[in-house]
Amino acid sequence: MKASSSARGSRHLGLHDPDAVLIELDNALRTLFAPAHSGKPVPGHELPAALDEHEERVSRQLMRVDHAGEVCAQALYRGQMTAARDARVKTLLARAANEETDHLAWTEQRLGELGGRKSLLNPLWYFNSFALGVASGLIGDRWSLGFLAETERQVEQHLQGHLERLPQKDQRSRAIVAQMKRDEARHATSARRQGAAPLPAPVRAAMKLFASVMTTTSRWL
Repeated sequence: MKASSSARGSRHLGLHDPDAVLIELDNALRTLFAPAHSGKPVPGHELPAALDEHEERVSRQLMRVDHAGEVCAQALYRGQMTAARDARVKTLLARAANEETDHLAWTEQRLGELGGRKSLLNPLWYFNSFALGVASGLIGDRWSLGFLAETERQVEQHLQGHLERLPQKDQRSRAIVAQMKRDEARHATSARRQGAAPLPAPVRAAMKLFASVMTTTSRWL
C-alpha cells in the first residue's frame, strides 16, 4: 500500500457525502501507519551529520516532535478540505497538504536515520486536529483560512526554536527544518492573500496551548 496522507490523487468530499468518512479514515490510516513518500528530494540528504550520543538524542527528540506536527498538519488540512465551501480554498488547502506530505516523509526518514521512533500519541494528535479542521471549516472559509494562517505562523516560530536547539553538526536535520520553515511561511502568506480572517486572541491562545501540549509530550512519548 503506497502511503500518501495528502491530497495527491484523492477525492475531496463534503460532509454530506456518505463516502467521505471512509475516505478520511483511509487517509488517517495511511498517515499514521504507512510509510510516507515525498515528491521532492530530502533537503540536506547529502550533508554530513556525525553526532555524539547527546547530540543524536537531542536531534531525535526534536525530529519526533516535528514529525508529530506534520501528522497534525495532515489531519488539520484534511478536516478543513472536508468542510470547505469555496473551490479556491480547497485548492489552497490541497496545495499546502501536498507540501506537508513532503514534510511528513522528510521528518520520518530523518527520524529513522537517527534511530528514533514516531510519537506513540500520533493517533490522538491526528483525530484531534482533524476535528479542529472540520470545526474551523464549518464556521466559514475566511475563518478556516485564518486558522490556517495562524497555525502556520505558530509552526514557523516553533521551527525557528528547533533551529536554535538542533546541534550545529546535524546539518541534515537543520536543512529539513529550515526548508519546512520557509514552506510554512509561504502557506501563511497564501492564506492571508485569499482573505483569511484574523483570529480572536483567545482562539490564538488556545491554539498555542494545544501546540505546547503536543510538542512537550511528543518529545518523550
